[in-house]
Amino acid sequence: MKGKAAAAKTLSLDTVLDLNAAGSLQGKLLAARGSDLVIDASGVERAGALCIQVLMSASKTWEEDNHSLTFSQMSDALTKTMQLSGVNYDHMLAKESNS
Repeated sequence: MKGKAAAAKTLSLDTVLDLNAAGSLQGKLLAARGSDLVIDASGVERAGALCIQVLMSASKTWEEDNHSLTFSQMSDALTKTMQLSGVNYDHMLAKESNS
């Protein structure tokens, strides 16, 4: 019997998420499929629409696979790009506890 308590994988996003980075981002996400994933997007300085689409597609895929995909940190640049793109990403943000 397989245990469900596998540790979440972590993925740090590149500084620039443009058209050239989309294929690499997709590959990294596919390599992490099948487990919970925590994304560190704190270093993103520029993000394009195609990489935003890749991230949103991954979010849907993880949801369908019954795994979590969350952002532990998100840079202001990525936050603004998602907002300008009309993407609702609130459900993907890690929930912080008030200590």
